[in-house]
Amino acid sequence: MKAFITSDSLKDFFKDGMRVMVGGFLANGTPEILIDALQASGVKDLTIICNDGGFPDRGVGKLIASNQVKKLIASHIGTNPLIPGLIQEKELEVELVPQGTLVERIRAYAGGLGGILTPTGLKTIIEENKKQIEVGGVTYLLEEALGADLALIGGATCDDYGNLKYRKTMRNFNPIMAMAAPLTICQARKTNFIDPDDVVTHHALVDYIVVEEE
Repeated sequence: MKAFITSDSLKDFFKDGMRVMVGGFLANGTPEILIDALQASGVKDLTIICNDGGFPDRGVGKLIASNQVKKLIASHIGTNPLIPGLIQEKELEVELVPQGTLVERIRAYAGGLGGILTPTGLKTIIEENKKQIEVGGVTYLLEEALGADLALIGGATCDDYGNLKYRKTMRNFNPIMAMAAPLTICQARKTNFIDPDDVVTHHALVDYIVVEEE
């Protein structure tokens, strides 16, 4: 059986300067209980890897609002009005990555690859300081694989073993992030049984689960 833990014990896993992946899309499928525990731990200088900057009071935006994030690697920051000011004040570094490129960089790390080749971003600021490789007469950017120390995932239902299935669009980024960190913690609803055909994330990829209260 998987290790089911309480949110109070999560502080033991958090350290200053960690690279943390957070699943979900605009707080849909984002593990709010896990983010709250990370915020309450007081750790700082985090690098957060996620789809977006969340909102000031939801998703990873709560960590940004409490000045715990040193760098944000994301595809979109427009829903969080705090971010532009923090960038101007040099209190937050932001690396914008096209969404498809972001998920493929994470997938590359999960698969043990060094990176991917993509034409996305050529002739834009995205190509700055990146290696260009020509294959078959076509030029690509080399986008390096992207991993983390910890993955926090949500939007899931788990069984007794820790196998996961996801609730509709809440699976955004969560399954692939579960494969790209040595430590994965999931926030999930609990059920007794998941049909093997419905399992998306195998329990071997999940280290700890915090069960949502009904």
